[in-house]
Amino acid sequence: MAVRTDIEIARAAEKWPIARIGAGLGIPETALIPYGRDKAKVEAAFLASLTDRPMGKLILVTAVSPTPAGEGKTTTTVGLGDALAHIGKKTAICLREASLGPNFGMKGGAAGGGLSQVLPMEDINLHFTGDFHAITAAHNLLSAMIDNHLYWGNALGIDARRVVWRRVMDMNDRALREVVVGLGGASNGFPRETGFDITVASEVMACLCLAEDLADLQERLGRIVVAWRRDKTAVTCRDIGADGAMVVLLKDALQPNLVQTIAHTPAFVHGGPFANIAHGCNSVVATKTALRLADYVVTEAGFGADLGAEKFFDIKCRKAGLQPAVAVIVATVRAMKMHGGVAREDLGREDVGAVRRGCANLGRHIANTRGFGVPVVVAINTFDADTPAELAAIAEHAASLGVTAVRCRHWAEGGPGAAELAQKVVALCDAESRFAPLYPDEMGLFEKIETIAKRIYHAEGVIADKAVLAQLSAWEAAGHGALPICMAKTQYSFSADPELCGAPTGHSIPLREVRLSAGAGFVVAICGEIMTMPGLPRHPAAETIRLDAAGEIAGLF
Repeated sequence: MAVRTDIEIARAAEKWPIARIGAGLGIPETALIPYGRDKAKVEAAFLASLTDRPMGKLILVTAVSPTPAGEGKTTTTVGLGDALAHIGKKTAICLREASLGPNFGMKGGAAGGGLSQVLPMEDINLHFTGDFHAITAAHNLLSAMIDNHLYWGNALGIDARRVVWRRVMDMNDRALREVVVGLGGASNGFPRETGFDITVASEVMACLCLAEDLADLQERLGRIVVAWRRDKTAVTCRDIGADGAMVVLLKDALQPNLVQTIAHTPAFVHGGPFANIAHGCNSVVATKTALRLADYVVTEAGFGADLGAEKFFDIKCRKAGLQPAVAVIVATVRAMKMHGGVAREDLGREDVGAVRRGCANLGRHIANTRGFGVPVVVAINTFDADTPAELAAIAEHAASLGVTAVRCRHWAEGGPGAAELAQKVVALCDAESRFAPLYPDEMGLFEKIETIAKRIYHAEGVIADKAVLAQLSAWEAAGHGALPICMAKTQYSFSADPELCGAPTGHSIPLREVRLSAGAGFVVAICGEIMTMPGLPRHPAAETIRLDAAGEIAGLF
């Protein structure tokens, strides 16, 4: 019998009316703003009524360093949520929204897979409820108002050479990385160099995902530094006068989106900063809403634990006052083989030795995550081609580190396929979590970057130009020294070299550039060749995405 594709499975699934999903969490129908029959936003007034409720247990799903073989982190997040519901726990799932850029570029979708998907899959992977469009519009409104201010006399004394606020769009387009605006004569403004980032790297996205409410969002937007004067004093979004209008554009976008899994487990899909170039977590509003409505909340952080989990702990949990109870690290036999040196075309052959070699990557992620004081369990996302010896090698390596590894079949079986993992997670939730961030607020900015590089990436040090060090010192002098660090680095390696798999040591992290995100509340450290505007691959997924003869979307996932 032919194996059904993810999109075929999603289309065949029965979707409950979204009001029924909300009712399961105690959300009245009057508090839902429906977007069709199967998705809705939860209105702000209801969210405000929840603030005094106690919070449930927060479970983070992270992973080994990603490989082209795929690890299935989102699928495992959904599968674990369904499994907790399957064993009788009141559960909600929190995920990020998908960016159009990678959907039409490399990935082709981001809603889980098999029987562990969130629905409606096609909507979630495309325009959904319009949140990303609102973020793009708000960001570019500020861009337009900056250039308009320069055109009409520049009363704030902005140095046009030091405008640091770029434009954004939610698509991979390398041609827009560096551009010149204002050409064509005096009526078109003043020519200056600028560029585009992808929307998921926007500081507006980060502000929305870290804000507690609309007032907090406007305060964060107002603090955004958009330019500098000749005397090196900052010009902010509030100085430009754009923060109020931006909040108007973002008013609905801040309200979290409620959907469901194939098994009808409630899922909040909201916000979507990348983890390699931004902080990689869904919104604080969605997470806290879920924690106040459910006993167990399963969320994910982007890419491997060195990026997504580190930022989840050091930025999101620190800023939002969250206490994670358990971390689940997803691993696969295929990923361990690739980290062990096996080429992608040879992954179908049994190679226990390569699995054991590749487990060095898993071991480092385990040690790093436990270093935050959070209990850890390994979820082995299994595939039909995995052999018993290969699976045993992963379990043995985890056991040698004092961690349990559980085999999961949630792609094929849904929640029941991850029931053992759910039982282990519940048991660990009852243990004491001694969560603490990696570094204190009062540590210097460059010291924080070095701490992440040495303790998480196991690098010998950080290479930085004197100008970068001077910039960090200036920000400290201006009162930004207590901010955490958001590392922008390749997701494929602990190093800055995406080809260096496994668990490398002895490398250095090249710090190319730093950006102040005063509104979001962190400093971005751009390392190596990482780009904040990705490009499309030679053969992007967009080439095969189309409408079929029946008018349905094909090739998306």
